[in-house]
Amino acid sequence: MNVVLIVEDEILEQEFLKTVVLDQLLPEDKLLTCGSGVQAVQLARQYRPNIIIMDLMIAEIDGLTAIQEIRKFLPNVCITILSAHSDFSYAQKAINLRVFEYLLKPVKPTVFKEIFQKMLKTTSNSHILIEDKPKENNMNIEDEQQYFINESIKYIKEHLREKLTLEMVASKVFMHPKYFSRIFKKEMGVAFTEYITQLRIQYACRLLETTNYPAYRISSECGFSDPSYFNRVFCAQMNMTPQTYRKKAYSLKSDD
Repeated sequence: MNVVLIVEDEILEQEFLKTVVLDQLLPEDKLLTCGSGVQAVQLARQYRPNIIIMDLMIAEIDGLTAIQEIRKFLPNVCITILSAHSDFSYAQKAINLRVFEYLLKPVKPTVFKEIFQKMLKTTSNSHILIEDKPKENNMNIEDEQQYFINESIKYIKEHLREKLTLEMVASKVFMHPKYFSRIFKKEMGVAFTEYITQLRIQYACRLLETTNYPAYRISSECGFSDPSYFNRVFCAQMNMTPQTYRKKAYSLKSDD
């Protein structure tokens, strides 16, 4: 049975969230609502929800403080934040509190429905993201950031042939795109799109060295939809065409 707690002080927004959530819940599930941080902590302690939708700007105590208190007795509860603020510091604190998602208001019904379905799936599989991470209570934010970036790189490498956008990868590791972009560049030393390009060109070089695939197939294998664009990017990265690179690679093998 799922127990869902919605914490939102704006009546219209609360009704919207309730409508989407109720449409996804089963008859035996329970839905709770409140409009303040103190009420949220009290209801969480009493009913022990496995899913919480939390607004940040609420009465008595703010959403981040409420989450911090709730985490003390529900360390694995799946929490998504709703916020009208895209400020970096809010997102940073949210990640440190291990939130499932950080959604900016106004939230589109289709987007919220998709996120809530993911939360239900996550909790039903008893596979909340934090359970895969080290259990030390004093894990600092640098450890959190490194974990998420490692997960994103793993996903990128597994789906290199597919279309990859920053928003897509950020959602796979449950991070806000703007926050993910900053942390990715900080940890990897290059921007997200540049990293993807470098990885694809590295893979193209390996294929040129080890196969007889024509350039158009290598382009496709490396995730480029347009062979001419692949050729331009390859030239920009390697200072030579794919054909020239292949000739040089074969020449070096012959010399060996």
